Amino acid sequence: MDDHPHSDHLRTDRIRAGSLVLRPWLPGDLAVLLDAYRDPAIQAGSRAPVEDEEAAARWLRAQDEGRAAGLRHSFAVVDPALGDGPVGNVVLVHPAPGSGSGSAEVGYWTAAHARGRGIAPQALEALTHWAFTAFAGDGLVRLDLLHQVDNDASCRVAEKAGYGFAELLPAHPPWPLDGHRHERRAD
Repeated sequence: MDDHPHSDHLRTDRIRAGSLVLRPWLPGDLAVLLDAYRDPAIQAGSRAPVEDEEAAARWLRAQDEGRAAGLRHSFAVVDPALGDGPVGNVVLVHPAPGSGSGSAEVGYWTAAHARGRGIAPQALEALTHWAFTAFAGDGLVRLDLLHQVDNDASCRVAEKAGYGFAELLPAHPPWPLDGHRHERRAD
């Protein structure tokens, strides 16, 4: 198993980021996922809420299917200092190969008990580096991070991970408020 972000993106199972490990979500993570989605902050930022075991199982399957299709690369964020289970999630949503867009979207969340430790910016930075390396041959040059205007914490995470504010976005379902688009460009 290769732990380096410079490897073929289809074979990368793990990304190391300092003390953090980013790895695919596993069926055994279902309880952690359910617990995390009980947090109102995670619910508010989610496009696909996880409300029960069935929804959590669907969410986990969707991550596997997205990875297999090469369109969604979701990683459970594990901080060994906080235990063996995931304390967060980072995801790259890549357009269909050959779309020519040159951009993709990133997202993340951190479980309530793990916030304030710098986990989100560190994991997002690792995902960003991996994405620009793994998908450079596909023409990836820009990553977008989107959030609602009332999410000051996401603005701070974006800035810490090198994502500058790009524009204000009008409210659009499922988001009831205007949003921010932060972006980071390949070096």
